[in-house]
Amino acid sequence: MKIGYARVSTNEQNLDLQIKALKEAGCEEIYTDQVSGGQKFRKGLDDMMLFARPGDQIVVWKLDRIGRSMTNLIELINDMKGRNVEFGSLQEGIDTSTSAGKFFFHILASLAEFERDMIRERTIAGIAAAKDAGRVGGRPKAVDDRQRDMIWMMYNDGKFSGADIQDAANISKATYYRVLAELKVANGVEGFKGRGRIDRG
Repeated sequence: MKIGYARVSTNEQNLDLQIKALKEAGCEEIYTDQVSGGQKFRKGLDDMMLFARPGDQIVVWKLDRIGRSMTNLIELINDMKGRNVEFGSLQEGIDTSTSAGKFFFHILASLAEFERDMIRERTIAGIAAAKDAGRVGGRPKAVDDRQRDMIWMMYNDGKFSGADIQDAANISKATYYRVLAELKVANGVEGFKGRGRIDRG
């Protein structure tokens, strides 16, 4: 079964164009969200991932409709691959069930790894600079998507202490633990019971 996913950022925007294209591509089920791509919790996306079963293909109108970042996109597609669910994007002509689609995905994965390496290098340099400068004082409470991605990457890397991550993201200890808890839930590490199967009969 082909399963479509469409997203717009606000209620003022219209999903009709994406839905029409997904139906024309053969999608029998379509899930939607009307939220910013940076939102960690997207009910339509979570429901779709729960619904998909081995042999299905998830299709989007364009890559930026499903991924918050390149790294997030790769994580989602890897999640699909782990459950034998294929992925396709209409605008980019991607279909992971084909040899060309698999090759393109490997290129994306390589670019995502390059992006992570660059973030890691900048992070290490930033930590060193902060320590050399003896930075102290208050830190902003707001945490943007770039900081969240950095926190999650460094946490999973296993090479950085909590203090290192706090310095790199320029956040307090309390903010670090709050954001880390949110990221764990959002990524299914704890508190989220998703990614299971729904019996479709």
